[in-house]
Parts: sequence; structure tokens; C-alpha cells
Amino acid sequence: MDDRGKEIEFLQKIQKPPADEFSPLNLAYLGDAVFSLLARTEIMRNGNIPVERLSKNVSGIVKASAQSKMYHILEPLLSEAELSVMKRGRNAKTKSRAKNASVIDYRLATGVEALFGYLYLAGEYARLIELFNVAR
Repeated sequence: MDDRGKEIEFLQKIQKPPADEFSPLNLAYLGDAVFSLLARTEIMRNGNIPVERLSKNVSGIVKASAQSKMYHILEPLLSEAELSVMKRGRNAKTKSRAKNASVIDYRLATGVEALFGYLYLAGEYARLIELFNVAR
């Protein structure tokens, strides 16, 4: 079994609630962690490097401006259901403000994170990894 197969097998063992029971912001909350895990895993594939460099490399992937660009890359590739989730995440009203990003970038990033949270909860791991790799 290749590395991707092992990752998917591991993820399948985690019990998760149904994806359609959560608000877009709840999906984005989880999607933020899923996205960060994928980014960290990708950076770690480059070998054993100092933690400071790991953090710097990962922050370049997970920051709102980078995810905002991913939104536009992913948009034409999504099914109707996936696009709906991403747009609901983008349009969700948050009480928090973007610290180091424009409001537009922050909202588009929230849409991407909602999509990743949705795909994770839906058990669509191959699709999750595919979209991460395409957008990266």
C-alpha cells in the first residue's frame, strides 16, 4: 500500500459525525485543522529540517492570502455540492476579523476551509488530497 493509501486508511478509522449537520463556520473550523495537517505533512515530506523553517514554510501555505488564491483554482473543478459548501463558507458572517489579511482574502479562505472540513467529515479523503494537491 502506498503512502496515500495508508493516510486514507487511517482517516477512515476515525469516527466522524455527518457533514451536513454543521454550519459553514463549524466546517471551516475543522477544515482549518485538516488543511494545516495536510500542509504540514507536505512540508515534512521534504525531510528533516529545522522547526523554524517548517513553520515558515507551512505559514506560506495556510495563510488567508494563499488559501484565497486556492479558492479561484478550485472553483471550476468542484461539483455542485462542493461548490455550494465553499460558497456558504465564503458568505458566512463571522464575528472575528482577519488579523493579517484583507476581508476578501479572509472570506475566500473561510470558504476553502469549509470545503476541506466538509470533505473530511464526508469521508471523501481521496478527493480532499486531490484538491489539496491541485490547489497547492
